[in-house]
Amino acid sequence: MVARTRTYGVVGLAFVAAVTAGCSGTGSRSGSGPASGSTTSPAGSSSGAAGGGGQNNAAPTESNPPGDIPDNQAFVAYQPSGGSFAGFTVKVPEGWARTGQGSTTVFTDKLNTVKITAVSAAAAPTTGSVTSKVIPQLRSHVPKFAAPKASEVTRHSGRVVLLTYQGDSANDPVTGKVVRDAFERYAFYRAGHEVDLTLSGPVKADNVDPWRIVSDSFAWR
Repeated sequence: MVARTRTYGVVGLAFVAAVTAGCSGTGSRSGSGPASGSTTSPAGSSSGAAGGGGQNNAAPTESNPPGDIPDNQAFVAYQPSGGSFAGFTVKVPEGWARTGQGSTTVFTDKLNTVKITAVSAAAAPTTGSVTSKVIPQLRSHVPKFAAPKASEVTRHSGRVVLLTYQGDSANDPVTGKVVRDAFERYAFYRAGHEVDLTLSGPVKADNVDPWRIVSDSFAWR
């Protein structure tokens, strides 16, 4: 009897311990219920944040500085079909808007312009004639005309007089914004004919290569 009593006592103690542990575990789970919920919530929000982060960190669309002509710009040959003289060709950016009046043709796109004017001339232009005649004309109608410099350069067609200068653009008809422009004016001459090729765009635009393509492409026909 004593042994059986001891056995019952041991079993009883084990049962009490098990019940106590079970109650303790249940209380722990009950008390951690919100924590468990909050643990699930951050996981979900973490997934959402990852998705949002993926959108926010997506590679940005390439955007050129204002006035920069894209590196993949295509060029096409232009030869006037009318005017006082049509014996030349020059490459111009493909897709640019074209306007013309008399012997002047203009190609524009956003902030950049290619202007081509053919005139009769008794003598070839020089840095001296451009300085004494052309610069005063430009100063009178180019807003805030500044920094003129005439020089001789060589292009594929041969010797040419280059005049560089700066000036303000006309007010944008929509925004009213004025842009400070840099100009390159090339004066090509042959047998009584002068073709003035003027390239312009914002001062800070990096259009050295496109303008070189255009000016180098000029050819007499």
